[in-house]
Amino acid sequence: MRNRFAGVAALAGAALLVTGCAGNAAEAAKQDSKPTNDQIKALFADWNAALATGDAQKVADRYAPNAVLLPTVSNQVRSTRAEIVDYFEHFLQNKPSGTILDSHIAVLDADDAIDAGTYRFALTRDGKPTTVDARYTFVYEKIDGNWLIVNHHSSAMPEQV
Repeated sequence: MRNRFAGVAALAGAALLVTGCAGNAAEAAKQDSKPTNDQIKALFADWNAALATGDAQKVADRYAPNAVLLPTVSNQVRSTRAEIVDYFEHFLQNKPSGTILDSHIAVLDADDAIDAGTYRFALTRDGKPTTVDARYTFVYEKIDGNWLIVNHHSSAMPEQV
């Protein structure tokens, strides 16, 4: 009896060892496939290009279904696609174009990254060009192979308010 249990224990230990190694290999592969900072920076360029289309639906396509948007020029938190589209329908009337002033990227793993910093928007309000400087945070998640915004916080610089 004792030898039989010793054999089962040895097999269980070997299974744990193999599982542990496979888990470590999978984790190592995930770490190896992390995006670069430049790849994450390019996500802003994609979002900005969506703004340039003037189509609120195309901008909203850059956001995950469960995304939260804390927008620059609205006091309302936007947590549904319809609310995000509504915000951009109004914001896009100003013909915004963003430029990153200062970016700090944290790549968390193969599927998650954060870009936080400051940006400047060139806008046209009442036919007159103007700019707004703001702080931003984009939290990105790779969902079904696509990088989407899961959280976007943007607030005008306090000195401008």
